[in-house]
Amino acid sequence: QSSSPYVLPACELGELEEIADLFASSLPSLVRREQLARSIEGSDYIQKLLELFRTCEDLENTDGLHKLYEIMKGIFLLNRNSLFDVMLQDSNIVPVVGCLEYDPALPERRRHRDYLLKEVNFKEVLPIKNPELLKKIHQTFRLQYIQDVVLPTPSVFEENMLSTLSSVIFFNKAEIVSMVLEDETLLTTLFKQLRDDSVEDDRKRGLVGFVKELCSLSQTLQPTSRDEFFKLLGELGVLPAIETLLANDDEQSPSAIDVFAHVVEHSPSMVREYAHKEMTEARSDGNDDELFLLNLVIDQMICDPDPELSCSMQLTGLLRVLLDPENMMANKNEKTEFLGFFYRNCMHVLMAPLLANTADESKLGKDDYQTAHLLSLILELVTFSVEHHTYHVKNYILNKDLLRRVLVLLNSRHKFLALAAIRFTRKIVSTLDEFYNRYIVKGDLLNPVVDALFRSGKRYNLINSTILEMFEYIRVEDIRSLICYVVENHYDRLKEILYVKTFSGLKLRFEQHKSRETKQSSDTTSENTTIRNHRFRRDARAMEEEEELWFEKDDDEDGDHNSSFASGDAFDADTPKINIDSILESEKAPDKTKTSELSKLNTMLQLDPKVEESYSNGTSLPKPEVKSQDEASVTVKNGLIGLVDYSDDESDEEEDEQKSAPKSCEKPSDT
Repeated sequence: QSSSPYVLPACELGELEEIADLFASSLPSLVRREQLARSIEGSDYIQKLLELFRTCEDLENTDGLHKLYEIMKGIFLLNRNSLFDVMLQDSNIVPVVGCLEYDPALPERRRHRDYLLKEVNFKEVLPIKNPELLKKIHQTFRLQYIQDVVLPTPSVFEENMLSTLSSVIFFNKAEIVSMVLEDETLLTTLFKQLRDDSVEDDRKRGLVGFVKELCSLSQTLQPTSRDEFFKLLGELGVLPAIETLLANDDEQSPSAIDVFAHVVEHSPSMVREYAHKEMTEARSDGNDDELFLLNLVIDQMICDPDPELSCSMQLTGLLRVLLDPENMMANKNEKTEFLGFFYRNCMHVLMAPLLANTADESKLGKDDYQTAHLLSLILELVTFSVEHHTYHVKNYILNKDLLRRVLVLLNSRHKFLALAAIRFTRKIVSTLDEFYNRYIVKGDLLNPVVDALFRSGKRYNLINSTILEMFEYIRVEDIRSLICYVVENHYDRLKEILYVKTFSGLKLRFEQHKSRETKQSSDTTSENTTIRNHRFRRDARAMEEEEELWFEKDDDEDGDHNSSFASGDAFDADTPKINIDSILESEKAPDKTKTSELSKLNTMLQLDPKVEESYSNGTSLPKPEVKSQDEASVTVKNGLIGLVDYSDDESDEEEDEQKSAPKSCEKPSDT
């Protein structure tokens, strides 16, 4: 067979060059690699090579050691699990690592054995009684060290030749986590000591490091097993332990934040549920000022000592995950409860640096790089909230006049902070929310943006382009209130900018709106004149436009819908239904009964305000006062005109007008 083993050279000093050549020629071919691996598996060839290594080291045979390096590296590249089992035995692992110290490409050997045997110390923060677990931990560490440090970085052609080594490490990690979870007392004791204030700091450092490593290893578990792992951590109190560490020990904060990151990335709902539970307990105890876990996290973000704010950036990402409504779908009340908690108890802590630094609207309090970087991270979170939250963030922005304070940051000498302020403004504009638009117009909040536009120069810089894009967005989306505001208040300055057509386009939009308003005003005046003359013809479209104007008028009256005519209920409750068509048909053969019925209808449609009020309040409709036929001929109520037009010529109409019986009535609103 093609994969059958073949005879290997004798394992002697004089044959090392031949053995190395055999490995070098076999590795490129899959078939020859298989033959070589089967040949090694069927013998104790690896032990003989390791004995030869000890001889070469004793004789200081450098050439032989270089050949053994190539041979041992070739055995790893054979990618066989059975060969790894032999090399990773306790009696073989040290000489195997020794063979890999003598890389011929390096001027001196690397002392991996000294590091593994002398510098690495296995420390048990809690006693591990399972010997199989201890063995697996040691083996996994050595494998990871060989893969990451000892073996050279594989080339493009060698990447897949170490897949078995990676698989062994992966499954070893999964087994370690499973064995730890099977120990009922280990994790319980661990979290109990983490929450104990009497435990020494050094011991706590080791305990939190153990939890951190355990969370890292859990990434190798299957999704179901990983869910069970974090659920168990939650039941054991991982979040109260993190809270204790953040509140009491600055040295443990980085490790505690790493554990918090694992929990948030896997189960943000667990953190939200814990936060809501904290708030409920604090309210029941009357301690509204209690420090919550999220406030401690925000404090860590604000007080990061690193000039580059590495921890702050990490925590910004975690807060963004917690505030993202997209992963709040599991529980219908989760979004409402958590966002309500956050904006009530945590938002003021997050915004404190920004509000403190912009207290003086004429200048910034501090403008160093670290402060600017922190404020840009805070703005990133608030901008995200504007996009994904509606009621809560809008209420906060309007109550705190936040946009005005943010626009103070346009005066910063750090361009990235000024851009963050513009992005925040742009996000508010892009919501197309009229509440925001009124807020901007009332406070003249685009004035600092216009100032920044002229300070930025004529063109070809990021601030200039970003501001121009925002005004172009206002023009394209035809945001009427902002267009009128910009043109009326700032066009005298903006008309000087001629290298883009944005502002001339805004002026054109403004003029179009004004002309449309003028036309609508004239049309309304014409309609009112026609109504007063009591003579007009109209089609179905005219009726629809009139009803639309009536509804708009009703909406402008602050939502007062108590009028019985506005609600359309005056003819639906107790009033008897009257067939308008039958009345109109009776025109051809009028009699006293039909004429009387028509008179009743006309008088009913002319209810006085007192009758309307009493009826809208639920009282019975009193008998209407009968009016003369001339007064009942045309009925106008709240802008609704009830006329019946006929296709006859005007001479017929004039003859009909001379008759005593009225020919018009108001049709009840169908609304």
